[in-house]
Amino acid sequence: MHVSSSHVSLPILKIPEKLLSLEWLLTEELRCIQFQLPVEYVYNPIEYAFDVHAKYVRKYCQTTKKILFLGMNPGPWGMTQTGVPFGEVKMVRDWLGLSGCIGKPVREQPDRKVTGFACTRSEISGRRFWGLFKDVCQTPENFFRHSYLHNYCPIALMDTKGRNITPAELKGLEQKTLYYRCDEALVATIKLLRIEIVIGVGRFAEKRAQTVVKTAGLPTKVLCIPHPSPRSLGNENWSEKAAQRLQELNLLRYFAK
Repeated sequence: MHVSSSHVSLPILKIPEKLLSLEWLLTEELRCIQFQLPVEYVYNPIEYAFDVHAKYVRKYCQTTKKILFLGMNPGPWGMTQTGVPFGEVKMVRDWLGLSGCIGKPVREQPDRKVTGFACTRSEISGRRFWGLFKDVCQTPENFFRHSYLHNYCPIALMDTKGRNITPAELKGLEQKTLYYRCDEALVATIKLLRIEIVIGVGRFAEKRAQTVVKTAGLPTKVLCIPHPSPRSLGNENWSEKAAQRLQELNLLRYFAK
């Protein structure tokens, strides 16, 4: 007997699974880009570190959020190692309480090997970002109650010597294609999580969010905090500056202990 498809009960995906599907689709689309030199290595932690990345999404993004912190792309000693945005190993393991299996990228740069939670290098940006909210929130649950941290671009790009190549450094069609795909995914993420405020972690993320919100006609507000990279001038007291900025924006109240 033929059963009409309209009567078939399909499972309703919850927010974490919808977000993971969006991210996986984006990584598949970016895999089609033929990056030119100087890009020699492409690391996709959502693929090889999916075990831990999925745990991060499923544990901390179960509901819609008011605020989306937006990073640029994975760092060599952060998300590249753990699958978590700004994923400094100790912060991911000891504060976020995440662990699991980490695989390997298709091709590894000899000086930027992925060793997962065995990595002894500390990503300063990640230590600073999560360290700030550890001090302010005390618990991860207080941070994730109203907010979530997500990267604009899910892949890391490196040259032959392992130097990080940012999306802004790409040229021509490869940059245009990457921006187009990542913009689409960001729009979908903002809609899925019903984001009211995007906070760019650094100017690049802020500018991409501004473009996306304007182009898509979203009501979302776009703000910015300084990037925690130690390479930024005058960034020694980043935590104080970032906390002050959040206070000026009247947002610290969302991270109460």
